[in-house]
Amino acid sequence: MLKEFKEFAVRGNVVDLAIGVIIGAAFGNIVTSLVGDVFMPVIGAVTGGLDFSNYFIPLSKSVTAANLADAKKQGAVLAYGSFITIAINFIIVAGVLFLVVRGINALRRAEAGKPPAAPTKTEALLMEIRDILASERPAARPPVSPTPPTPPTM
Repeated sequence: MLKEFKEFAVRGNVVDLAIGVIIGAAFGNIVTSLVGDVFMPVIGAVTGGLDFSNYFIPLSKSVTAANLADAKKQGAVLAYGSFITIAINFIIVAGVLFLVVRGINALRRAEAGKPPAAPTKTEALLMEIRDILASERPAARPPVSPTPPTPPTM
């Protein structure tokens, strides 16, 4: 059972997924910093000091604080400013991922549009030998396609 788990854990797809999760977490931290440290201050400056992080609605009468951190200590609050910040965060992540996927798709289309590479000298020689052998024993073999195999794509 340990051997099967080891085979499963080191299989390419599992390792690729683990790397993707780690990179995704790091990317999430970058986007959080981008939103909190770059976009939100600019939005605040444009809107005259607007700061979404302190927008909240007190849900109990005991909440009298003016900022969110103190209000949370006093009682229940509906922190819709945090939601706005997270929504902006999501829009930025979705936009960046859209641009990445769009770029990858453009590269794939460019690769698919290229004509197949000409056979190498070795491949041409092997095709010639194959054709000679096929002509010597036509009944023993099915017809052979004269086109070379396409190289695998990644």
